Amino acid sequence: MPQIVVLPHIELCPEGTVIEAPAGKSLCDALLENGVDIEHACEKSCACTTCHVVVREGFNALTPSEDDEDDMLDKAWGLEPNSRLSCQVILNNTNLTIEIPRYTINMAKEGGKK
Repeated sequence: MPQIVVLPHIELCPEGTVIEAPAGKSLCDALLENGVDIEHACEKSCACTTCHVVVREGFNALTPSEDDEDDMLDKAWGLEPNSRLSCQVILNNTNLTIEIPRYTINMAKEGGKK
């Protein structure tokens, strides 16, 4: 099982944590199932940016993002070249180190269609 190192986040994981999750599971589900209450306003349907993470280690081993994810990521706060939506990352056997940005933009609520 891959190991996921979650760097400290002031609200969600102040001490940081290390979790294990099976390959084939989404990163968002793995976080939620292991007590990291990452926001997921669109219920993991790739329609918001609240589950945005920055993959600090292991990024290149992930399946590349698809156009829908890239379109949403363009709207994410603190976008970096190694940013992903955790609901779209399907774990493989690669260990990851992730950082959850301090802020999120709830596109389902704040930036939705007018």
